[in-house]
Amino acid sequence: MALADFPRYPLLFGPSPVHPLDRLTAHLGGARIWAKREDCNSGLAHGGNKTRKLEYIVPDVLASGADTLVSIGGYQSNHTRQVAAVAAKLGLRARLVQEKWVEWPDAVNDKVGNILLSRIMGADVRLDPAGFDIGIRESWEQAMEDVRASGGTPYGIPAGASEHELGGLGFANWAEEVARQEEQLGVFFDAIVVCAVTGSTQAGMIAGFAGQERSRRVIGIDASAAVDRTREQVGRIARHTAGLIGLGRELRDDEITVLDGWAGDRYGVPVRSTLEAIRLCGELEGMIIDPVYEGKSMAGLIDLIGGGELDGASNVLYAHLGGQPALNAYAGAFS
Repeated sequence: MALADFPRYPLLFGPSPVHPLDRLTAHLGGARIWAKREDCNSGLAHGGNKTRKLEYIVPDVLASGADTLVSIGGYQSNHTRQVAAVAAKLGLRARLVQEKWVEWPDAVNDKVGNILLSRIMGADVRLDPAGFDIGIRESWEQAMEDVRASGGTPYGIPAGASEHELGGLGFANWAEEVARQEEQLGVFFDAIVVCAVTGSTQAGMIAGFAGQERSRRVIGIDASAAVDRTREQVGRIARHTAGLIGLGRELRDDEITVLDGWAGDRYGVPVRSTLEAIRLCGELEGMIIDPVYEGKSMAGLIDLIGGGELDGASNVLYAHLGGQPALNAYAGAFS
């Protein structure tokens, strides 16, 4: 099969916008930086990268006859917020397991931001004290059993939609979208910089770009603080997605790049470089990024340019995946 053969349920406004970050580029003095804005991609609860993934999962949901989407994330999960929005759009129920993936002292961490939006959209939110893990969770599987026991029909969507069979397709399509936008803009992006945690966003990109004529680097910046696990998961999902869309060859190891150095010691806890990147983007571009994902991938991009790893003659595309609602839960970091 080719990517075009997979059914897709439209949830986006259309192609997410691409624009240059000229003041940030001038400040860093290296490659020209552009941003592709998944935070502006949809009218569903602020959108974000998971909404693009869900476009390929929704047809399977509808075909299954499910009445309840069941998913999982941390208290401030962008993913569960987007699952709640899609459930509302489809007229389905949402059962969300929100585990305590982040040890963060703000007293309102489980009340504002993403989790507040999920509650507003009618999701059944269940807090769980379990800590961070990017794998399949027992609490998620138990939530599906609970839905069945109450007479419902669940449809399970794992964290980040990453371990879903179709989880990489949304960003394989993103790669095709980028190629069309390059033609319109008259530019070629030599490198893509993207945050990596559960893996299917970067994995889909790798699979999608691998079938294009011109090669480019897809650089993942780890934000999991468990880089080996994330790198393995990105590679596995990328190879699976490449097979689904009929790439016709094996992905090489050198096509799978996940770098560490900006995550800090724990998932979800901003470090100094995270906060500096957030402030720099705000002050120079009026572009708001978050402390869990985008602040860390932007810190990585800044250092890669500053260290000369990204050539000054190149164009670099920063994948803004959305997630700004989480900032409300991190107010203490900016006071």
